[in-house]
Amino acid sequence: MAQNKPLKARDIMTAGTQCVGEHESLQDAARIMRDMQVGAMPICGDDDRLMGMVTDRDIVVQCVAVGDDPAQVECGSLGGELHWIDAEASATDALHVMEENQVKRLPVIDVQNGHRLCGMISEANLAQNLTDKQIAEFASRVYAGAH
Repeated sequence: MAQNKPLKARDIMTAGTQCVGEHESLQDAARIMRDMQVGAMPICGDDDRLMGMVTDRDIVVQCVAVGDDPAQVECGSLGGELHWIDAEASATDALHVMEENQVKRLPVIDVQNGHRLCGMISEANLAQNLTDKQIAEFASRVYAGAH
């Protein structure tokens, strides 16, 4: 009987992730998110390297709610603490990074090939690839402090 190799981050990620540029406006990011039907996007710098994430909630809370114009605020201004995983890391490691940092989306970086963004791991990716027990633990840790 063949032994199954452990899943890597690249095995469970959604490939072909689109970035929003650091100098693009939050309004542009919101339109892209709407069109792609996603709630978050990676922010890439002028060097095409990952520099942050922007979520629909960030746009509302950190821009609209304080009276700023999303058409005038650059995505790069919302860069916070960035969490990511190497494409060659185990899927279990990705799960742990997401749990420990209470993030629902995790950029995947191809460290061996130029340190470029190559995909994203979302809750849906976890649900399709991990055990029920792992998913339940993830939900209890990530949503423990959610309001």
